[in-house]
Amino acid sequence: MSTQLVLNGIAMGCIYALVALGFVILYNATSIINFAQGEVVAVGAYLSLYMLSTFGASLLSSLAIALAVMVVLAGLLFLVAYFPLRQRSVLVGVVGTIGIGIALKNLLHLLAGPMPHSLPALFGNGQVQVGNITMPVQSLSIIAAASIMFLLFFLYTNFTRAGIRMRAAAQDREMALMVGIPVNRTMCMTFVMSALIATVAGFLAAPIVFISPDMGLPLMLKGFIAIVIGGFGSIPGAILGGMLVGVLDTVVAALISSAYRDVFTFSALILMLVLRPTGIFGERIGSRV
Repeated sequence: MSTQLVLNGIAMGCIYALVALGFVILYNATSIINFAQGEVVAVGAYLSLYMLSTFGASLLSSLAIALAVMVVLAGLLFLVAYFPLRQRSVLVGVVGTIGIGIALKNLLHLLAGPMPHSLPALFGNGQVQVGNITMPVQSLSIIAAASIMFLLFFLYTNFTRAGIRMRAAAQDREMALMVGIPVNRTMCMTFVMSALIATVAGFLAAPIVFISPDMGLPLMLKGFIAIVIGGFGSIPGAILGGMLVGVLDTVVAALISSAYRDVFTFSALILMLVLRPTGIFGERIGSRV
C-alpha cells in the first residue's frame, strides 16, 4: 500500500470527519441528528463556487465570503428547523431537518441546475517528493486545512466564554438558564458553527467530487457512519471514525473496485454495531433537560 494512497484516504477521511463533527456538536446540543447536514455541505460548496466564478475572488476569499453568508443562512435554519420545534419530541425535530434537507436540495436544483461543477484544488494538483515518498499536494492541503479546523474548534469550545456556554447548554439546559446563559442564542451559535464546519467540508471536497445538488448525500452518509463507528456524541470519535471510513473507502476503491467501497464501508458499520454498538469511544450519555 503506497504512502500516496494512505494520504489520499486520510484526506478524504478529514472531509468525512468534518461532516461528522457537524453532526456531533448539534447532537450534543439538541439530541437531534441533523439530516440536512449533507445539503448544508452542498450549499457551502455552491457558495464558494459562486463567489469564485461571479466575482473572480481568490479561492480563500471565496471561502471567507461563503462562510460569512453561511452565518446568516444557518441562523435562518435555526429559526425554521429547530426553534419552533424545540419543545417537541426528538423525532419531530429529526423529521424537520429531513424536510429542510429536501427543501435545500430542490432549491439548489432550481437555482443551479443539475449540471456538475468543480473547484480548483487549493494549492494545485502537484506532488511533493520527500526522499522516496511521493505526497500529493492536494491531500496534504486538505489534511492541513482540516487539522486547523479541528484545532480552532477545540480552542473555541474549551477556552472561550461562548464555547464554554455552548457546552454547558448542551449538557443541561435548565441549569444553564438558571445561571444566566442565554440558551436559545447559544443553540443558534451551535447551528452556525455546525454550518460553518459543513461549508469548509464542502469547499475541501469540491476539487475531489463534483459540485452538484446531490453531492451532500454520500458525504452525509459517510459522516453518519463515522459517528456510529467513533461513538455518538464523541468528538474524538467523529474525527477518528471519519479517518477510518476515508482510508477504507480509498483503499478498497484503489485495490479492489470503486463499485465495492460502499459495500465494505456499510459492512464495517454493521460489524461495529454487532461487536461494539456504542462505537470506539463509547456513547456519551448525559441528562438533557
